[in-house]
Amino acid sequence: MANTGRSAQALGACIAIAGTGLLSACAVGPNFKAPEAPRNAGFAPAGQMASETTAAASLGGQAQRFVDGMDIPGQWWTLFQSAQLNALIERALANSPTLQAAQAALRQANETVAAQRGSYYPSVSGTVESQRQKGSGAAFGIPGFPSSYYYNLQTASVNVSYTLDAFGGTRRQVEALQAQAEYQQFALEASYLTLTSNIVAAAVNEASLRAQIAATDDIARSQQRQLDITRLRFTAGGASRADVLQQQATLQGTLAALPALRSQLAQERNQLAAYIGALPSDYTGAEFTLDSLNMPQDLPVSLPSKFVEQRPDVREYSALLHQATAQVGVATANMLPQITLTASYGQDAATWSNLFSSSANVYSLIGSLTQPIFKGGQLLHQRRAAVAAAQEAAANYQATVITAFQNVSNTLYALHADADALVAQATAEHTAADSLALVQAQYKSGAASFVQVLSAEQIQQTAAVALVKARAQRFADTAALFQALGGGWWNRTEALADIKKPREAP
Repeated sequence: MANTGRSAQALGACIAIAGTGLLSACAVGPNFKAPEAPRNAGFAPAGQMASETTAAASLGGQAQRFVDGMDIPGQWWTLFQSAQLNALIERALANSPTLQAAQAALRQANETVAAQRGSYYPSVSGTVESQRQKGSGAAFGIPGFPSSYYYNLQTASVNVSYTLDAFGGTRRQVEALQAQAEYQQFALEASYLTLTSNIVAAAVNEASLRAQIAATDDIARSQQRQLDITRLRFTAGGASRADVLQQQATLQGTLAALPALRSQLAQERNQLAAYIGALPSDYTGAEFTLDSLNMPQDLPVSLPSKFVEQRPDVREYSALLHQATAQVGVATANMLPQITLTASYGQDAATWSNLFSSSANVYSLIGSLTQPIFKGGQLLHQRRAAVAAAQEAAANYQATVITAFQNVSNTLYALHADADALVAQATAEHTAADSLALVQAQYKSGAASFVQVLSAEQIQQTAAVALVKARAQRFADTAALFQALGGGWWNRTEALADIKKPREAP
């Protein structure tokens, strides 16, 4: 039994040495530090952007105010105050295949990290083996040894193998995989934000198409009444056949626009069905109208110092930069010595009854150090490639930050332009409607020509549709601002992923 104790002590010493090596090892390669937010950054040159848009004398024409530092709610789409929109987004979050795929990718990344962490510990395996062999004495070259013999061998052993992470290559690999998991976390957030934003945009587009169809129907009815008047005048001799044909052609041109609008509406609803994971034939979503949506009046403008922490795509590229930085450490460690400790302890006996006797004890302790000497420059070039990949990731991160600021700036300018456009279109539509009514009355009494009526109808038709589009564009760009600012994921209450919240601004 004394031999057994000494063997166990030797095996324990081997494991202790391995643990000490793990704790004392250093990690080669650069340590990652998250890039700082751009200094003195902003979304527009000083003094170039007003804090409030203009107001229009029409539905949805309220002025919008931009509030610096205002936080974004986790369910930002609820600011449009549409129960139908809220319900549709809830269905999408529960059933969207795109979101489910992103969640599965995150789970895979987390499990990959957990698997790689197993490299921190020794590998231990147990073996039980039973042998019966026939051998030849001639193999030993001993005169008189039996020409053949039989023997049994019973073996039970425990084997331990551990590669010391002396230069941190394993830890850098785990770090790289953790960064990949963080990337998948923010890819999931980006999918969430894209999905919700796309649904809002599609709902607004559906509402716009319905309004355009309604406006075109109204115009067609007006043109039909004008055609009836023209026919009566033709019968009475006050209009020519050409006038009748021109008015009829105008009416048919208006009616010809309706099939394309209805087709676009059907396609938009099919798109909404896809967002919620439904087939077109199964979609039963509400019918959206512009009047059913509320225009948010106070809009957030994030502080630039916090903005880069809030954009999921910026956080994605920060994680990719972290991963690439860790891979430099992995490539560096691969150029350095690898220290491996192996140990085995077991029992060998001819019979099972003697297997656990003290005389059956066997053990081994092996330590090895392997230093790459020549691989044709492979390791050197792999490290250079890793450095270049980190430089590429840094440049991509910088480009993403610039694009993020550009997105917000473009949307802020667009919202100001939308408000100005709505003012102009509301005035144009009101003026065109008054002008058409006046010209139609004059034509009925013979004081205006038919050419004037046609011109007034075309102007009024164009103005009515343009007004609808201007109203819808304000809703669409308002949603785009929430998307550009990151969507408020840090304020969401439901558990989508375990993601670190943005750091507080200094």
